[in-house]
Amino acid sequence: MPTYKEFPLADTAEGLTEADILNWHVKPGDTVTVNQIVVEIETAKAAVELPIPWAGVVTELHVEPGQTVEVGTPILTIDVDPGGAAATPAPAAAPAPVEEEEMKPLVGYGSKAVVTQRRARKGAAPAAAVVVAPPAPAPAAPVAPRGGYVPLAKPPVRKLAKDLGVDLHALTGSADGGVITRDDVERAANGTPVVESVVASGSRERRVPIKGVRKATAAAMVQSAYTAPHVTEFLTIDVTPMMEFREKLKKSREFSGVKVTPLTFAAKAVCLAAKRTPDINAVWDEAAQEIVYKDYVHLGIAAATPRGLIVPKVRDADSLSLKELAQALTTLTEVAREGKTSPADMANGTITITNVGVFGVDTGTPIINPGESAILCLGAIKDQPWVVDGEIKVRKVLQLSLSFDHRVVDGQQGSEFLADVGALLADPAMAMTY
Repeated sequence: MPTYKEFPLADTAEGLTEADILNWHVKPGDTVTVNQIVVEIETAKAAVELPIPWAGVVTELHVEPGQTVEVGTPILTIDVDPGGAAATPAPAAAPAPVEEEEMKPLVGYGSKAVVTQRRARKGAAPAAAVVVAPPAPAPAAPVAPRGGYVPLAKPPVRKLAKDLGVDLHALTGSADGGVITRDDVERAANGTPVVESVVASGSRERRVPIKGVRKATAAAMVQSAYTAPHVTEFLTIDVTPMMEFREKLKKSREFSGVKVTPLTFAAKAVCLAAKRTPDINAVWDEAAQEIVYKDYVHLGIAAATPRGLIVPKVRDADSLSLKELAQALTTLTEVAREGKTSPADMANGTITITNVGVFGVDTGTPIINPGESAILCLGAIKDQPWVVDGEIKVRKVLQLSLSFDHRVVDGQQGSEFLADVGALLADPAMAMTY
């Protein structure tokens, strides 16, 4: 007789409670092998592809693209012994329980252990914890697949349909093979205004469910803003020497083909300055009533992606040369833009840089990333009048802002760190004195 196993939604990151089904890579009747990718999901942190731990034949898909499911919910049924009898679909009711082997961790999952050094801070008053709790699961009524049928549509089209409230089952795809296109969804939306409503003024509005990365980011920022006492300081500097040095590097053989940006210099400056002001790279541990000092820099880089704001990390950034940092930042940015950043790559940061200058913005008051104590904001580099040796000249000017947790970092330490970063960006030769 066939032996059926149900494949539950796995916990791909510590604290995960739910995920959205983005795209199935298999259908009923497909034969799969151990560790074959069967489904792509979107968690609160990233898009993740899930491999299946068994070999066999897929008999049923229990959830559809666009559906939100809780961790542990069966999403697929597989016959692991299809040769035992003529292949038959799994019964509609839950199959009789079979003795299940323990689900082992799937390939690539698990959190990275980090060794930290803890020192108690004398005289520190207790305050609220900075640690952000995982987003609470949003209850969703289970949707039974219609005879195992999954409409043919690419993930971006499925997302559009979900945002516009269009039921893909009700559509007939106009592309080859019956594939549903963006035009099909938009045409259906014009006649099915599920998520749009007419307001009193006669204008229209569109409502999009808050899920995934956007939901997690919102929860984290609110938690950080209302638990960690933020202080923000500003510094305007002349970075003309830095920009001239950048041009020299572009012409050097060692940096040939390497993309060196102002963010690269900022990353190096943060790593150097953090060694002189270790408080900036520490974190408040409310539960243990300790300040945890990190003897390494896992540098977070805030990145705007189609899925929302994420903060992947450059591990041990303080041990990298300027060239290695430039290469690491290029890779990090490319992976983030493709939506391939894994949850593990966004965990356990120590300090973050956000670059609003790429949008032409002068500066801002950034919110500290949860689990850290400081975030540096880079503004746009612009030609501005500047006094040099008593004369007004046009120079390359940059505004920096630094937000820090005042429970961990006093005004003196925050100011010294910001001044060090500014000095290194204003004159990269200062790095020789560190």
